Amino acid sequence: MHTPPSPPAAERADGASDSSVRIGALVPLTRPGWVEAGRHVLAGLELGVREVNDAGGIAGRPVELMVRDTAADPQRAAAAVDELAGLGVAAVVGEYHSVVARAVAARADALGVPFLCSSAVLDALTDQPTEWVTRVAPAQSHGWRIYADFLLGAGHTRIAVAADPSVYWASGAGILRDHLAPRGGTVIELDMRGLTPAAVCDALVEHRTTALLLLVGHPEPAVPIVKAVRRDPRLAETVLGAPAGQPEFAEWATLLGADGAGIPFLRYLPERLGPLGARVGTALRERLGEAPSFVAFEGYDTIAVLADVLRSHGTDRKRIAESWPSVAVEGTRGQIRFSRPPGIGVWQWAWPPVQVVDRDPAEPGRFRILHTG
Repeated sequence: MHTPPSPPAAERADGASDSSVRIGALVPLTRPGWVEAGRHVLAGLELGVREVNDAGGIAGRPVELMVRDTAADPQRAAAAVDELAGLGVAAVVGEYHSVVARAVAARADALGVPFLCSSAVLDALTDQPTEWVTRVAPAQSHGWRIYADFLLGAGHTRIAVAADPSVYWASGAGILRDHLAPRGGTVIELDMRGLTPAAVCDALVEHRTTALLLLVGHPEPAVPIVKAVRRDPRLAETVLGAPAGQPEFAEWATLLGADGAGIPFLRYLPERLGPLGARVGTALRERLGEAPSFVAFEGYDTIAVLADVLRSHGTDRKRIAESWPSVAVEGTRGQIRFSRPPGIGVWQWAWPPVQVVDRDPAEPGRFRILHTG
């Protein structure tokens, strides 16, 4: 781990002055990134910055959000960290895709740039423990174990996962397998590199599974798989699930309609928002033109934390990184404090509220809370 000092204004690549406090924001805004998720993260970040500036900024200096599109590309994201570091940002925030956030965390650690991760959940965000990285999203193992408990409680012990190849999906499948096996559950992995949606249906019948979890990208191949299962009379009793949260977003309902309802997923919201969360939710809805996802709240909470740190500790990068253990900020979803849970190498909010939710089959625009943890 490297700890270079923050560059003074005179050394910045663009010769920028100290008139503003610069924050780098990394989000997927173009394909193959999950554009809708990126738009929600960015809406939360932008709303948070607007409110900070409306309240006088940081010691009278406005916050400037410097947005870079990662397009779900780890190399592109790492290069953006280099660029933003040269432009004198106090910290980097954002990102939704875990494999991208992992690349960002590694580069931020190497450069000595604080990274506050908004929405990526992969446990192993870094190879080694680091002081430079912290996260407001829960670790994957925490949320996915809660999801596994929900499956067991609903009577599912033979579970198939349709999985794309990636570190994130492999990690998720491993968490489910490790948690379910001692409790009598079996996880059958279907490698989507060699299966069509029709072949997935055949495999579900062959293995006599009662649930299929979608550990795949959206909209492809998630949407075709859902349609194939819903239309196969052999699978009328099979439950579909999406622990990564694909059904949270409006595009899911637009593409699938009634077929997209009744598919349990994880989201990170309390059962009832408090006054701050309700106010921010209204503002996010106005900004987005649709109901805000939990991802938008994660973006807002990211700025709430960072603004509090900047007001208390200034803009020096090393001082920001040293401040993570002392954070105590009221976020939209509860009090945010950071600790070092076992097995997690970054500073972590342990834990945000976790729900298992689905879209109500009788009213797909409405969410039902099925389980909390």
